[in-house]
Amino acid sequence: MARRSAKWYGTCQGSRRASRTERTIVGLTAAELHARAVPWPKGNYYEDFTPGREFDHHWGRTLSESDNILFSTLTSFYNPLYFNSAYARAEGYERGIVNPMLLFLTVFGLSVEDLSEAGVAFLGVDDLTFHRSVSPGDTVTARSTVHSARRSSKDPRQAIVTWRTEGFDQEGRLVVDFLRTNLVNSREGVS
Repeated sequence: MARRSAKWYGTCQGSRRASRTERTIVGLTAAELHARAVPWPKGNYYEDFTPGREFDHHWGRTLSESDNILFSTLTSFYNPLYFNSAYARAEGYERGIVNPMLLFLTVFGLSVEDLSEAGVAFLGVDDLTFHRSVSPGDTVTARSTVHSARRSSKDPRQAIVTWRTEGFDQEGRLVVDFLRTNLVNSREGVS
């Protein structure tokens, strides 16, 4: 097949839609790009989780009013503090309040890339504590510390790791923390 430019022929010029193999990027066909692709390692393994090691999870996340309303509605959290600004102001929350479960799941999600992306199974959360409320427009960040790590007695190629994860607002105040446990692979278990 002849090489084409980076345009998606058909959609740009009004003729037929280009097939997947005809779509190109910088003069390479999809097959050529696929052949050159190198797998990017994801997550960490048992050997990376020594007790006491800290992970400062990058990015952070600003929680918007839309996030809060959509999450609360889709999960049937019908507390008006989460989606009714007038009610929240009357209760003393000038900017409203973010649903605590949205806060927890956002902080949890910020930790996945470092802690469990290469994991096997999620085993649970313990000691979940909300320390202060968060308002729409606030930005949360996360940090985790390896609490414990041990080889699995059923399969020594796997391990059980527990982390303490903490979520902070944009002013560095602790807003939520919890223990989280996962079954993870050791490096020898994936080779």
